[in-house]
Amino acid sequence: MVTATPSPGWLRAEYPFTPHRHLLADGTALSFLDEGPRTRRAVVMVHGNPTWSYYYRHLVRALAPTRRCVVPDHVGMGFSDKPTDRAYTLAQRIADLEDLVTSLGLEQVDIVVHDWGGAIGLGFAGRHPENVRRLVILNTAAFPDDRIPARIALCRAPLIGPLIVRGCNGFAWPATRMAMARRVLSAEEKRGYLFPYGSWADRVAVNAFVRDIPMEPTHPTHATLAAVETGLAHLRGKEALIVWGGRDFCFNDHFLERWREFMPDAAVHRIADAGHYVLDDAREEVLPLVSGFLTQD
Repeated sequence: MVTATPSPGWLRAEYPFTPHRHLLADGTALSFLDEGPRTRRAVVMVHGNPTWSYYYRHLVRALAPTRRCVVPDHVGMGFSDKPTDRAYTLAQRIADLEDLVTSLGLEQVDIVVHDWGGAIGLGFAGRHPENVRRLVILNTAAFPDDRIPARIALCRAPLIGPLIVRGCNGFAWPATRMAMARRVLSAEEKRGYLFPYGSWADRVAVNAFVRDIPMEPTHPTHATLAAVETGLAHLRGKEALIVWGGRDFCFNDHFLERWREFMPDAAVHRIADAGHYVLDDAREEVLPLVSGFLTQD
């Protein structure tokens, strides 16, 4: 463990936490929140792209009085280191999560996942089903699929893709509008989401996440994602809650129907007018659902 990173003052109204830093095997520092009672049972929340632990800020505040909340920033995102020469792949991100959970000595975890966090968090869970109690699935996928919005496909294109994503912030910035449907993020909320991604160098992992989407069977990450799908069979008997924004431009109802096949016993709450950032867009509905599910002992 290395020195904690204080949040800047303006951020603390929405994000009143002091992130910790864990050194991974290669010396890269992974930032993470560790809030609530220090037990060996925790809720582990796994974000996607282009968000960071900020996405879960209200859920952490709701749960931390009674539950330990561990929320990593993937390498290259949030307060984590942003090296330019690291393997920003799904396989590496699952390994990073395993490293953190092991280092904290967590024996039982509930997993909350969103966006690319689905493949990462459930990739971990499928490898360690004996350590997993409950699952919360928020507009995500953890299996190969051939559907991708044209605007994301453009961001994967050689040459122009990095110019859009890293040069113009043309992925994280539009997401603050496109990922919302019911309401508009406030200026401070937008500032919070974009805080880690202020420059070309800061956006290295945002770009890498997009390029790691395995749309072709020959893509290096396709086999990893297929293995994550296979691992879902080990999780079928777990208590699961699916909360779905029905107006998600990316993970639309096609993906929800696939989740119903993988998790037929899951409780499903589809919120018709909510967007991709469902935990923020429909907070007044989603927060009680998720926090109630995770504290129903």
